[in-house]
Amino acid sequence: MTTFTLRFTATPRGARLARRLASHQLDVWGWPYGTPAHDAVELVVAELAANAVTHGRVPGRDAELRLSEDDGQVRVEVSDMRGERLPVTQDAAADGNGGRGLVLVAALAKEWGVTSRAGAPGKTVWAVVPTGCGTRAGP
Repeated sequence: MTTFTLRFTATPRGARLARRLASHQLDVWGWPYGTPAHDAVELVVAELAANAVTHGRVPGRDAELRLSEDDGQVRVEVSDMRGERLPVTQDAAADGNGGRGLVLVAALAKEWGVTSRAGAPGKTVWAVVPTGCGTRAGP
């Protein structure tokens, strides 16, 4: 199993950085930019990081991204400090501005969920994204 971990500021800028560095890491692991596996994982990272900085932000505290790849799937974990604010999927209004993030995560992931952080306050939202073993270009 190979892992990548990044602490990022709980701001929109930090969430963008997490998405971009996750995208780069996927390319390094052999899922090139623009492939379905790469794009699916990148979108899941973007949604979970955006949720962490929007709904899980505590001023002065960072969020954390962890990617692990093993056996044709990537596990995405995003941790924040607000354990009392659990994510909920909801039906978004057709003309609404938000509310679709977890619906997208559920559509792209084999499974997803929420756990308490071990030894720290907050929660970790995770998703397991299948990558299709045949699409990997590298190691």
